[in-house]
Amino acid sequence: MPKLHDICQMHRATITDIFFDLDHTLWDFDRNSALAFDKVFTKHGIDVDLETFLGHYTLINSDYWNRYEQNLITIEELRYGRLRSTFERFGMCHANDVLHTLAEAYIDHLPEHNHLFDGAIDTLHYLKDKYRLHIITNGFSHVQKKKMANSGLQPFFTTITDSEMAGAKKPDPTIFEYALEKAGTHASASVMIGDSLVADVKGASGAGLHPIHFSPYENAASQSGFQTIRHLSELQTIF
Repeated sequence: MPKLHDICQMHRATITDIFFDLDHTLWDFDRNSALAFDKVFTKHGIDVDLETFLGHYTLINSDYWNRYEQNLITIEELRYGRLRSTFERFGMCHANDVLHTLAEAYIDHLPEHNHLFDGAIDTLHYLKDKYRLHIITNGFSHVQKKKMANSGLQPFFTTITDSEMAGAKKPDPTIFEYALEKAGTHASASVMIGDSLVADVKGASGAGLHPIHFSPYENAASQSGFQTIRHLSELQTIF
């Protein structure tokens, strides 16, 4: 299999646009989510060990998102079901109105914390002088807008596409086609960088974009069949 650098050398002359996923790729979701939950639980008097809660929640949230992206559950089931399922692991049952209060408070506080992955800003500065940059995200529209504004990411990007405006979620080709049209570019001239093998990488590949898998917590020599980077700064040596 050709190395990532070799693949990008072959295409670099024709690449004009680079698309990024937001959560877990630029915006450090796990770190910011932990801070939001800490604030919510303190404010609402929820007596649970935060580290243990997050250990369960991270896996449950990922499962709910996977089902949401496959259109197996609704947005409401995602927002509230992931909390209900996590509390059940502790033998804790909360009334629906309490779950709704906690879920809404979490969403409200989430964009207040805006830690980015190492190298994000430096890499975006580097790429912005050479390419048009864009976001494609499955996240909730109003929340993603706040994250982009509060974290200082917004000025780097020409367009931002979310699943609500596109009427489809990654990995559905429709959202990539929508984003490409909005950006005024073509799949063959575009790269997609994201953490999810299914939503970002396979989804982009299926839509004709050149995918790069961002996998900071896994071995870069994974056998996924797609090229992988572990640190965002690696993009500066590729492009």
